[in-house]
Amino acid sequence: MASPLRRNLLADQAADLLLSRLGAGEWEVGARLPGETTLATELGVGRSTVREALRMLAGRGLLRSRQGVGVFVERTEPLGDGWTSVLRGETIAAVVEVRNALEVEAARLAAQRATDADVRSMRRALDRRAAASGLGDAEFVAADIEVHRAVVVAAHNPVLTELFETFVPRLTEAMIEMVELLDLRRRDPAPDADDHQLLVEAVAAGDAEAAVRISRAHLDAMLGALHEGPGALPHGSPM
Repeated sequence: MASPLRRNLLADQAADLLLSRLGAGEWEVGARLPGETTLATELGVGRSTVREALRMLAGRGLLRSRQGVGVFVERTEPLGDGWTSVLRGETIAAVVEVRNALEVEAARLAAQRATDADVRSMRRALDRRAAASGLGDAEFVAADIEVHRAVVVAAHNPVLTELFETFVPRLTEAMIEMVELLDLRRRDPAPDADDHQLLVEAVAAGDAEAAVRISRAHLDAMLGALHEGPGALPHGSPM
């Protein structure tokens, strides 16, 4: 058993310790890791630090989280940097494809059904997104998702809303990964603000065709950015 970490060390050091334990063969490929509480006790850190360390290792292709089941070992040694980026990009792209299935239809329905209260909610979410530009990636992603959640709610389809809420934890993880992988906020701390504004205004105007077009273009731009890589990203990268 490795020595406990002092509580003031960062999550990347917790990740390094877990990586050394993986390399030493403590857990085989396919094995489920102990829960966050157990790992936090073993490492001498908080659960939030463990959670971040696990997310970092998942981003490197070593672990995979299964909702409601646990965290499992995918491999015991990290891939090279190039392969790690490819793996992360493919995982994020799969999430964006699901967003296409959910959010484009939500935009169409919202344009047809949104009430004045829905429009006010969407505009408040836009304001919160803008205000989050000075915050960290996790906080900004949460504010970004609030805009999309407000559009989904405005569709007034309870099943669609339930599907989206179930999807939010995976969506949040993938969008934080995308921000880091493509360095999206380096040029602009609140990327793609104009498209979010245009989407809300299309819904407010009841223009379903425009809402669908803007939503689909926004998500297609994400996929394009993932396929091209960070070196090809234009100013105002998709988010």
